[in-house]
Amino acid sequence: MAIAASLSAQAPPSSARAEADARQSRYQVGQMERVIEGAVEHGVTVIRDRFQQLMQMPADQLVTDNAHARGFRLEGYGVFFDVTVPTFELSSLVWSLRTLDQNDLGLQRAVTALEEHVKQQGDASLEQALKRLELQVGPVALSRVAAPAVAGARSAVGSAATTTADAAPQAPLSDPILADPNEAYRAEVIQAIKDAMLDHSSSLAIGAGEWLTIAARGNDDRPRLAPADSDARTRIIRLRGSDLAAFLARQITREDALQRIEVRLF
Repeated sequence: MAIAASLSAQAPPSSARAEADARQSRYQVGQMERVIEGAVEHGVTVIRDRFQQLMQMPADQLVTDNAHARGFRLEGYGVFFDVTVPTFELSSLVWSLRTLDQNDLGLQRAVTALEEHVKQQGDASLEQALKRLELQVGPVALSRVAAPAVAGARSAVGSAATTTADAAPQAPLSDPILADPNEAYRAEVIQAIKDAMLDHSSSLAIGAGEWLTIAARGNDDRPRLAPADSDARTRIIRLRGSDLAAFLARQITREDALQRIEVRLF
């Protein structure tokens, strides 16, 4: 009897075990929050680098905020994450650059027209990006004025040098980001979130009949003082627990798992 009483006293109560399990679950959800935030930031970096390479201009100031994620475990449903995606101010700047290119404006007139458009937008981040652009374009323009090109002049290197007129025209930019920068940004972020769902969610212990759901929304989709009937959209990205388990067990390929991730608009 004494031995049984001693063992009973040493065994932790069920409430303590439940609290320990809940604490561990919150920890794993918190870890996944950071993973999702990192995935969104990765998508931002990819788009920013593409834009910077295409436009040959700094794009750091076009991102207005950081990603934020908050997760919850819902009994009988699974795990749900609410994600705020940072704003990437691309549309107005791409429109300005495309318009200037179509009108064949000179450098000074192009900068002036771009300044006027940015002032009309009233966006501080765009103004900072324009200032950085002027700092980079300025020295190049001055060097061209100091050493103007002579029409028909040949290069001083080699007898096979060609004139400026013989140079091949530069190929037009065809990256989809120029046609619809916002859609390209959304697609990159959604893909990064999908990859994070497959690669880093095993510790969440999602049941076969449960869901892993991520609701992603831009932080500028609805201002704080906007009316309740705003037409802002939220991307609902979710994967059934049975499909996640099949992928983790290598019963289906990564491509199949990505196809089974649902993306809906709310």
